[in-house]
Order: sequence, then C-alpha cells, then structure tokens
Amino acid sequence: MKTPLDYGKLACDAFIHKYAPAELPPVGSLFYHQGVCLSGMQRIYLLTGDKKYFNYIKDYVDSVIGLNGELIGFEHELNTPETADLARRALQMLDHKQPIILFYNLYDETGDEKYMRAIKTVGESMHYWPVNRYGGYWHMMTQHNQMWLDGAYMAGPLSVMYAQRFGDSILRERAINQVFLMDDFMKDKKTGLYYHAWDDSKQEGWADPETGLSGQFWGRAVGWYTVAILDILDYIPENHPAVPRLEQIEADLLRALAKYQDKETGMWYEVLDQIDRPDNWVESSCTNLFIYSYAKAVRKGIVSKEEFGAVIERAYEGSINSTYMDEDGYLVIDKVCVGTCIDAGTYEHYINRAQIMNDLHGGGAFILMCSEMEKYRQM
Repeated sequence: MKTPLDYGKLACDAFIHKYAPAELPPVGSLFYHQGVCLSGMQRIYLLTGDKKYFNYIKDYVDSVIGLNGELIGFEHELNTPETADLARRALQMLDHKQPIILFYNLYDETGDEKYMRAIKTVGESMHYWPVNRYGGYWHMMTQHNQMWLDGAYMAGPLSVMYAQRFGDSILRERAINQVFLMDDFMKDKKTGLYYHAWDDSKQEGWADPETGLSGQFWGRAVGWYTVAILDILDYIPENHPAVPRLEQIEADLLRALAKYQDKETGMWYEVLDQIDRPDNWVESSCTNLFIYSYAKAVRKGIVSKEEFGAVIERAYEGSINSTYMDEDGYLVIDKVCVGTCIDAGTYEHYINRAQIMNDLHGGGAFILMCSEMEKYRQM
C-alpha cells in the first residue's frame, strides 16, 4: 500500500515530467502557482533528501531571478516592453510575493547571496504595502481596502519567516494582525466559516452594504486561511502572547469545517455550506488544504487525534480516490477549481468555475497534504 509520502513523490514526479522548471506556468513570473506547488515539493525534498526535487526548485527560481538576485517584476526588467504582463504586475499583488518562501532553503544549502538579496527585496517591500484603516493588507494595490482570505497565506508565512531570520518584529506583528482582522470582520458567527473577501469601504458590487463582506464561503480561500495560521505558528515564539488566540481560531474553524464534510466522499465542497445543492461539487484543493490543516493541528497539539482522526482518514481516502494514473503512468490530481477571484461574489460564480486537473496550486495543495500526512502517520 502506498504511503502519503509515496503519493507526494508521484505528484512531484508528474510535474517534473510535464514541465521544464522554467516553463512552469505562468511562464516567466514569480507567482503563487509555482510557489505553492514547489513549496510542497520542498517539503518532499526535506523528507526524502532526494536532490532531484531540490534541483528542480532551484532551476525554477534561477529562471526568475538575475545573477545578483534581481527579481522579475521587482527590480530587473520592470515595465519594459519585453516583460510579461504578470511580471509587470508583480508589485501590485500579494500573490507574486508568496514564492519567496522557497528561497530560504536554497540560501541555506548553497550560501549563494543572490537568494538572500531576493529575500530582502520582498521582505522589505512588505513595509510599504498599502493597508486599510485597521492595518489590513489590500490584496492588490488596485483593489483599495479589500482583504481576501487568500492574503493570509500569500503574505503571512513570508512575513514571519523574514521576521524570524532578521528580527523584524514589525512584519511579524503585521502578519498576526491579518489573521486577527479576518477573524474579527470576516467570520460568520452562525456557521463558524469565513467569507472570501471583505471591502472595508463597502464600495464593491459584491460587498454587503452593511458589513462589506462578499456573499459566499469559498472552499480554497478558507483552506489558505487554515494553512496560513499553522505555518505562521511555525515561525513565531511559542511564548508569544498571540499564540493562544491563533490556536483557538484554528481549532474553532476546524470544528466548524467538520460539520460540512461530505459523508459519501469525505471531501469538502466548492461552496462549503451549500452541501445539499445538486449543482455544487466536491473540490480537491480545498479538501487537501483542510487535510493538511487537521493533520498539522493534531501534530502541534492544537486539536486531538481522538476528535478528528476519523475526519482526517475519511478526507484522505476521498482525496486519494479523486486521483488516478494516466496512460503514461503519471499521477493525475482531479477536481481542482481554476484560479478564482471574487467577481460578482455569487454562488453561481463559484460553482460555474471550471474543474481542471494537475494545475499547480491544486497539485501543490495535494503535495503539501501528503507531506503533512506522512508526519501525521508517523506520530
């Protein structure tokens, strides 16, 4: 029987087979699609020591930075006619900062200063990122006063990793504050779930005129939030006064999510709370982010295996059952929602999103899950 680590390696090998490192889409950009997938691969490398994974990550990173650590979209080629649109927008979206979490291991193993220069470029840029009146990061510079749950993951881990390495307490406290603001303003008290977005100015078409909230609980956005909290906890002191609240937020959300697990498949739905609607569908990336979160929360002692062991095992079985091997013998990760913004924020918007296979952030969620399930099974 295959272990979670076996499945993680199969997924990594499928991406290595499909893409040369520099061709990971969107090509020529530092973007969270590559960052999520390769952060999963980095976990597999750290568990196995197999250098092919390290080298693949390194080759991708080297394709988007200059010899002195200049970053596409941040320093070199910025706003030139030859630069890809995504690279031009790199300074405008949190999503383009997330992959910097890959650079720490590259620096630590190679000692190459170009990686450290890139780390400092992104880390220092967070000091100048626009915020709403409560200090909440705008998700994009073009989206004034909007916070998205995704942003907790896009900006949180990179900020606390930087804070730990360089003693930058300002970025650490800002990262924690993002989680707390989302808990204060984006949580639904009835379900215990979190809305995808919040517009403090209440100007967006999707924003409730009284609360500023979008209208739906999108699975993957909630998954980014659960993962972000746990990964932030990895890089702040255990005696930090925010730890109890961070752990309580995580535990409460995991308890809320358990109520919406599909009894038949063990997975979670694209729109989390609408489990009885026939056009809703189980979605693998949010499922895998939740499995990661349950398993890691148990490992960290935030919740117990007694309470959630059955939830984890049903979900893991459902996730594995949603994969299959293609005709060439490579793993296919199915039932992944394509990248999704808020747009109209309606139920129909989310459930009409395309379902794809082996896209990078869906695959990354699967690989991250496998790495954490391997640790969970070895407890």
